[in-house]
Amino acid sequence: MTSDVRQAVIMVGGKGTRLRPLTETKPKPILPVLDKPCLRYLIESLVDAGITEVILACGYRSDQMTEAIGDGSDLGITIEYSYEDEPRGTGGAIKLIEDRLDDTFVAANGDVFADISVKGEIEKHRETNAALTIALTPVKNPCEFGIARLDESDRILEFKEKPKPEEVFSDLVNAGVYIVEKRLISEIPPDTFYDFSKDLFPMMLQRGDRIQGYILGGVWRDVGRPADLLGANLAMATKRYDGYLWGGKNIKGCEIRKPFFMGKDCELVDSNIVASVVLRGSAISSSKISNSMIMADCKVDGAKIQNSIIGEGCVIKEGASISNTVLGDGTIVEKDEVLTETRV
Repeated sequence: MTSDVRQAVIMVGGKGTRLRPLTETKPKPILPVLDKPCLRYLIESLVDAGITEVILACGYRSDQMTEAIGDGSDLGITIEYSYEDEPRGTGGAIKLIEDRLDDTFVAANGDVFADISVKGEIEKHRETNAALTIALTPVKNPCEFGIARLDESDRILEFKEKPKPEEVFSDLVNAGVYIVEKRLISEIPPDTFYDFSKDLFPMMLQRGDRIQGYILGGVWRDVGRPADLLGANLAMATKRYDGYLWGGKNIKGCEIRKPFFMGKDCELVDSNIVASVVLRGSAISSSKISNSMIMADCKVDGAKIQNSIIGEGCVIKEGASISNTVLGDGTIVEKDEVLTETRV
């Protein structure tokens, strides 16, 4: 079946405060997963589903978003940008572009990592004649998300946003990818903050509209916290490269255990690396690195790094020890300095 849905709107206006200091210099959706902007994977998933036009509803650091994502010409699609002067929620951001929308379109939250199949969700939406279809995925801790109760046909009977532990009735959570009938947007009041989960879904369920659930396939991660960003990188290293990718220009004397990714123009010498990613242009020598993410153009010499994310262009000097820490771009860690449980 060929999809007749050609348009997608992606909300990318959030500030990503839980990912600071990484988001002090770039918006969350363009933080890297294996040397590509996180958002790029969602856009590629949409292209695979037949989408030809993507509108990005931007807010925070929108100029960087435009530069990192581009106009879509390299993917054979059109990417356009819409700018909100203040946060308006999922529905409010879409309301701003109501006159540009097709009768049926995909709406997606750009603050998640999604290397998924959207085509099947579109097909399910058409098959069930739903007003709205919500992608769902199982998670271990559903209290941080909106949860859904389904009937035998995967129609959503009940939805609750961020339930307390005693209120949890499902491990299926809202993955933030929707198939939407445009007529719903006409019901959103203009010039106001309006959220799909808190405002639209309850109204639709109360009056008996069909909200269809669709269980996602592929890799999906909320990347709200540093550990989630690292997890998305390691998951994709495993999915795309069976746990390994050697993209560097020089590697010798190293012991490496997967999952592992090494970006273009990296150098690794005399180091022990376990369950980590080293992004483009970084150089690591005589170091021990485990369960960590070394972003682009870093230099690590004779250091120990574990359970941490090192921002772009950082310098970690000999004898330094870093654990459970997030370093912002351009941080210099001096010789023998110890950083634990901190964000710099």
